[in-house]
Amino acid sequence: MLEPSNNDELPAIPGKRYFTIGEVSELCAVKPHVLRYWEQEFPQLKPVKRRGNRRYYQRQDVIVIRQIRALLYEQGFTIGGARNKLAGEEARDDHNMSAQIARQLRGELEEILRILRR
Repeated sequence: MLEPSNNDELPAIPGKRYFTIGEVSELCAVKPHVLRYWEQEFPQLKPVKRRGNRRYYQRQDVIVIRQIRALLYEQGFTIGGARNKLAGEEARDDHNMSAQIARQLRGELEEILRILRR
């Protein structure tokens, strides 16, 4: 996954499970209305909504928001370009995980064949 350079400038992410939109706004140096807009533009952002439609972000959401911020504000990507970049990273991560699972299954099947041949 992308590691934005601006993480050094932003405050550390506290060890909590959920964050309000105000907390995320401060942690990511992005205004709340921008976060709401990014939710519409980036399918990776899906905060939990509870009573009164209040948003609660998880740690992974905060990390994704920081990545989006770095792509848009530091690297000069457009919204569409940042969306494609994040989607490409996700696809690459999914492919790597699938390849790892395939290798594990192959090893297990080879072991089963060795046992059956005895």
